Amino acid sequence: MSTQQITQVNPTKRQGSAAGSFKRLVSNRIASVIALVIAVLWTVPTFGLFVSSFRPEAEIKSSGWWHVFTDPQFTLDNYRQVLGSSSTTDLSGFFLNSIVIAVPATLAPLVLAIMASYAFSVLEWKGRDLVFVGVFALQVVPLQMALIPLLRLFSGSAIADVFPFLSMWVAHTIFGLPLAIFLLHNFMSEVPRDLIEAARIDGAGHVAVFLRIMLPLMLPAIASYAIFQFLWVWNDLLVGLTFSGGSQTVQPLTAALSALTGNRGQDWHLLTAGAFVSIIIPLIVFFALQRYFVRGLLAGSVKG
Repeated sequence: MSTQQITQVNPTKRQGSAAGSFKRLVSNRIASVIALVIAVLWTVPTFGLFVSSFRPEAEIKSSGWWHVFTDPQFTLDNYRQVLGSSSTTDLSGFFLNSIVIAVPATLAPLVLAIMASYAFSVLEWKGRDLVFVGVFALQVVPLQMALIPLLRLFSGSAIADVFPFLSMWVAHTIFGLPLAIFLLHNFMSEVPRDLIEAARIDGAGHVAVFLRIMLPLMLPAIASYAIFQFLWVWNDLLVGLTFSGGSQTVQPLTAALSALTGNRGQDWHLLTAGAFVSIIIPLIVFFALQRYFVRGLLAGSVKG
């Protein structure tokens, strides 16, 4: 009499083998070559734009940037024109406008989201999960739906005359909050409850737990979101055009770049220099917070 043995595949083992196969796939030489090709394809146009920003106007309009290797001609005229040669092409004022818009529009949703995330992840109150789902659902609301109502709310008001950038601050804060609360809540929820309970037993209140435990642990996540929000606000064009009303005193840098080519597109060579002027601050912010940014992206990716 023969005995039949039935072999069952362990689901955990199967998942482990699939993860190992994927790891070997992305870590082999083929994946490295593909990543290198993508990096080159992404970098070459940026490098060409950077080279063109130092070429004379006639050379930019008559030949490609790669001709600099055979006929190198460099000048700073493009940067002189976009940084103060005339009122129509001077980007320095718009540069300051973007800083005034981006910094409060990054800090405001960040501060509100940190406090709201603590309330959603640590505090116990009735209807907490339902409210959190409602906040999360606000991410699907298109930005364009609220622009005109907000514009009508602030247009012609006394507070808009006193704080001309307030409408843009409010718009960016409102549409940055749902994602900020969602991301920071997920990070804060991974903090062990035992750590919070131990602090409560030692007599720490919610303020002490928030300031001494949560905030230090949340620095990578806070820095990650701050970088994303700052870049979104800095590169925004729609909100800036809608709420500035064509006034150069409050227009962001992106609005000035869109009009830099002139009425008939004859000054498009200035965009090469204007583009690199506009990315100075984002590069500084990214490299200054790069360490926290990488840690924030990796936080929560491995559970043990």
